[in-house]
Amino acid sequence: MKWLPPYRVKLELHGEELGDFIKKSAYDLLISERFAEAFRAEGLTGLEGFHPVEVVRVRRMKKGSRKPLTVPRYSVVSTCFGPAAVDPVLNRMRISEPPTCPECRLTSVNAIHGFVLEPGTWRGEDIFRPRGLVGDLVVSERFKDFVERHALTNMVLTPTEQYVWDPSHLGPVPLPMM
Repeated sequence: MKWLPPYRVKLELHGEELGDFIKKSAYDLLISERFAEAFRAEGLTGLEGFHPVEVVRVRRMKKGSRKPLTVPRYSVVSTCFGPAAVDPVLNRMRISEPPTCPECRLTSVNAIHGFVLEPGTWRGEDIFRPRGLVGDLVVSERFKDFVERHALTNMVLTPTEQYVWDPSHLGPVPLPMM
């Protein structure tokens, strides 16, 4: 279901400070005001919305941690669905059955041991959800540099060819023979 206003959140603090980036769901992200301002100032693409969020509570999850001195202002944003698509031949994903829809390319993914985008499908968005992996976020090199330059927190960026998600320990699929 789509999250509609009023945008109110209860946050959990697992460390010492709240981060600049919080993944609320597969579709909604919370970003700090400094993240939002820098994103707009640098002309990056792929996020839409930028609606203010009211933080109604911060719950400390780690005993002994102190409350943050200030709670950043957050905005809720959504990532775009662009035309970029996971390559059906060169990906390293274990799937139960092939996709039935050529547009969304949704399928049952059992494991991922790296993936690549199909050549010619990416239009240069800086952050997006690719067709075939709509629950995962992919970012451009420009976005990676942006995160490092601004020292944005609460993000782990992994190159797509090194990305591993294998909850059942199925192991990587063999590379296709060319």
